[in-house]
Amino acid sequence: MDKSRRQVRRQRGMTLIEIMVVITILGLIAAAVGVAVLGQLGTAKQKRVALDFGSLGQGLQLYVVKKGRLPDTAMGLRALVDEQILPKLPQDPWGQDYVYTLDRSTPVIVSLGADGAPGGDGDDRDLSSRDLDAESAR
Repeated sequence: MDKSRRQVRRQRGMTLIEIMVVITILGLIAAAVGVAVLGQLGTAKQKRVALDFGSLGQGLQLYVVKKGRLPDTAMGLRALVDEQILPKLPQDPWGQDYVYTLDRSTPVIVSLGADGAPGGDGDDRDLSSRDLDAESAR
């Protein structure tokens, strides 16, 4: 009878080593998934900027149809909201306003990246509608 009690007791629970092994395996799986997800985060933000550039570009085209010209740099993208073309201006994925300029009568929209300052590398890199237009043309 004493022998059967030990077998029952052993079958009822997991040892500390078994629990530690399971936790270690779960930690390794979580780390692998985390690395994969974080690697895609930067790409997703760039795609969102490209979508915002597209909608802002369409808004600028509607503005030209309505007013016969592009908004000047002083009015900026705010003119799209003032003329009720867009309900509100989108912000870039880092929470900054897009920068609007005219280059020889061509509108250029820029996201200053994660740092919110001109220049930079990686996530801090500036994204321009001109650059994305060139990439999509390839």
